[in-house]
Amino acid sequence: MTVHFIGAGPGAPDLLTLRGRDLIAASPVCLYAGSLIPRAVLGHCPEGARIVNTAPLDLDAIMAEITRAHEAGQDVARLHSGDLSVWSAMGEQLRRLRAAHIPFTVTPGVPAFAAAAAALEAELTLPTLGQSLVLTRTPGRASSMPPAENLTAFAATGATLAIHLSIHNLARVVADLMPQYGADCPVAVVWRASWPDQRIVRATLSTIEEAVGDTMERTALILVGRVLGAQDFAESSLYATGYDRRFRPRKAQSAR
Repeated sequence: MTVHFIGAGPGAPDLLTLRGRDLIAASPVCLYAGSLIPRAVLGHCPEGARIVNTAPLDLDAIMAEITRAHEAGQDVARLHSGDLSVWSAMGEQLRRLRAAHIPFTVTPGVPAFAAAAAALEAELTLPTLGQSLVLTRTPGRASSMPPAENLTAFAATGATLAIHLSIHNLARVVADLMPQYGADCPVAVVWRASWPDQRIVRATLSTIEEAVGDTMERTALILVGRVLGAQDFAESSLYATGYDRRFRPRKAQSAR
């Protein structure tokens, strides 16, 4: 018996990895975060599977479901939205599974920031404009932030920011970033990236609050940075005619 933690992607049912799909299809028990994962993903579950929506459950209840499956020798597909490496609450479940000596695997998924960038038709790292991407959030009821991890500190880097779980703190986000990024810095808010009702608002730091208003909540991602919508940037050396690289050598020794 194995618990398979699976990143179910940002929302679109076809943004699920083949490995994730196959593990779901082979698991007689499926635990899924019903508030964020579309029902269509559950169509991969085998006939007769026990399917449990974990949205109303606490951690003890979730672990009880896993223990029940473990005692019955049944594999579990544990579905979380997006990718499991950030803000998934997987870590606390893995800690308990290790203590109980219950085996598990982890299968990555398409993260929300990647789906948002695709919706914006944007590369988040452009030569001369931005070569770093910071994934962060603001404090919320579920999780506080370590003192050194704050938007003011991240703003000092000038990097592209992908700010999760923070649309309710949009005014604070603007206030913290304005001094470093400037009023004209591009901002994009993507709500429910990849879902059929996906919405995008493009503005600047000085206009984003008015542009968003009260039209979005919860699953909106805030992207901030000069790379958004930029056209005036240098081309990458990677594909430059004169760039010497192993697979397109300009000198004999580079081919070795």
